[in-house]
Amino acid sequence: MPEFAVSEEKNRWLREKMTLLGVREEDFEESFVRSSGNGGQHVNKTSSCVQLKHKATGIQVTCMRERSQSVNRFIARRELLERIEAASGVITPEMKRIEKLRKQKDRRRRRSANS
Repeated sequence: MPEFAVSEEKNRWLREKMTLLGVREEDFEESFVRSSGNGGQHVNKTSSCVQLKHKATGIQVTCMRERSQSVNRFIARRELLERIEAASGVITPEMKRIEKLRKQKDRRRRRSANS
């Protein structure tokens, strides 16, 4: 597995997560395109946007958050693993966070409706 321009701890976490889910690097189809948005001339001249597809499930992720292609490759893999995990029925930390925000919004909506 390639090493990305993030901390060793994050690289180790990614390897462990892939092993836990039974996903290998060969299961990914990766392509690079030019980003858009902030970053000026740098993003206009380099292909730093990463498109990552998991061949077995067909789940696809596009990441262009950072200027660095290596960091975007890491983020794309992290998001793809989260989506694969969610598709398998496991409740992920991201799903818990979203549910918590949804409950907060519902509470606020009920309070403002009663006022």
